[in-house]
Amino acid sequence: MGCAVGAGAGDACGGRRSVGARAGGRHPEPGHHRAAGGTYRRLGARPVSPGAAGLAALRDAIPAVYQRQAAVWDAQRPRGLHERAWLERAVAGLAPGAPVLDLGCGAGDPIAGWLIGQGFAVTGLDVAPAMLALARARFPQACWLEGDMRGALPDGPFGAILGWDSVFHLVPADQRALIPRLVARLAPGGRLLVSVGPRAGEELGRVGGEPVYHASLDPDDYRALCRAAGCAQVRLVTEDPDCDFRSLLLARRAG
Repeated sequence: MGCAVGAGAGDACGGRRSVGARAGGRHPEPGHHRAAGGTYRRLGARPVSPGAAGLAALRDAIPAVYQRQAAVWDAQRPRGLHERAWLERAVAGLAPGAPVLDLGCGAGDPIAGWLIGQGFAVTGLDVAPAMLALARARFPQACWLEGDMRGALPDGPFGAILGWDSVFHLVPADQRALIPRLVARLAPGGRLLVSVGPRAGEELGRVGGEPVYHASLDPDDYRALCRAAGCAQVRLVTEDPDCDFRSLLLARRAG
């Protein structure tokens, strides 16, 4: 599959890539990368309380924060692959060379790197050019796109789509709109893996000392969205102790 994007998006891979508007979210700070809810709160995040205007400003600042903090974030990002078991579930049964989308790919290490090492054709989408520059330098064989997951998405179908520590930077309404769009880009039988929160809420974390916004729907809402979008199997585990207490949504498209 080529590295192409939907209508209204920028050019395909080969030089600078751009997809849609530059806003939206990706991974939070290592050591503080839980979604909204109790686990995140234990790490020092706090419930959102800056007022509507301040909250909107924090949401809109996410791309610039990750652009400024790319080197710090990359240096501190854990690479022990506590994510491995869930990654394996997401790509189970895929043939070598199958297309996989890493949504909010960051600097590409370790998740995209693991996927590439398994022989998959990886497309990474991120809002921060500095993150993508690191990813391209490490893994030039993959396709790296700059863009906002709320805008035009890369063309599918994909055997798997991953949104690890990225989708929860979107406000709840944007998450509700995004989930069906992701399922629609899965091949029949393809899987969606997204890290979410253990309960509905909005909180603030930090990346390189700067505040970043996080939000989560209720787990039942994620399940309902996936089923309504055409997923035959939906699994959501909250605060998995075997995965650094992440809450994970894994859904399989019918077919």
